[in-house]
Amino acid sequence: MSITKNVARIKNDIIQAAIAAGRDPKEISLCAATKMNDSAAVREAILAGVDCCGENRVQELTLKQSQNAYEGAPVHFIGHLQTNKVKQVVGKVDLIQSVDSLRLLEAIHKEAAKQGICQDILLEVNVANEASKSGFLPEEVDSVLSKMGEFPAIRVLGFMAIPPICQNSTDNHKFFQKMYNLSVDIRAKKYDNVCVNILSMGMSGDYADAIACGSTMIRVGTAIFGARNYS
Repeated sequence: MSITKNVARIKNDIIQAAIAAGRDPKEISLCAATKMNDSAAVREAILAGVDCCGENRVQELTLKQSQNAYEGAPVHFIGHLQTNKVKQVVGKVDLIQSVDSLRLLEAIHKEAAKQGICQDILLEVNVANEASKSGFLPEEVDSVLSKMGEFPAIRVLGFMAIPPICQNSTDNHKFFQKMYNLSVDIRAKKYDNVCVNILSMGMSGDYADAIACGSTMIRVGTAIFGARNYS
């Protein structure tokens, strides 16, 4: 199937999943995870109607931006970001979804302040406390956000999470629900520079389950572009 047909199918899935959950489909954004896909594929996905593009690698982001690949859609950084590459991302993307440490948050703030901008970010949450994954633990989030008044060049728009791989997608419901509950709790506290209106969770294999549990943004790569060729 073509990228265009894949996007249409996924957008229909979003509608059906949202309706089944008693939600408005307009609450949910489709982020095309564009890692290892060339500029032509990215442009086709944008023309097909994805809401934004998410890039995992700084080198790919820089190359595709030089080729105007993201024209017509916001671009997000969704991969692990090293502090020594912050200058190549801050001010170049609409949203950094993968802020996974206080050290990275501080580096982003320093660069954004230097540029005289306010950089929008999401905090990445290690919802299942997996040793193999980065991110703030759920119990750390409240303490981090209580300090956001010290970082005027950053605005936190919500959270991103990648639950564990499960044999049955419904096994992830407890993790998706935990993230939703966390977002509701934080939203009620009204911290400075924090506006929790994005909950980025759900990928190609489990986005319907994520939507059922309150996701407002799904990050989909394989289901749009096909399997990646890592060889």
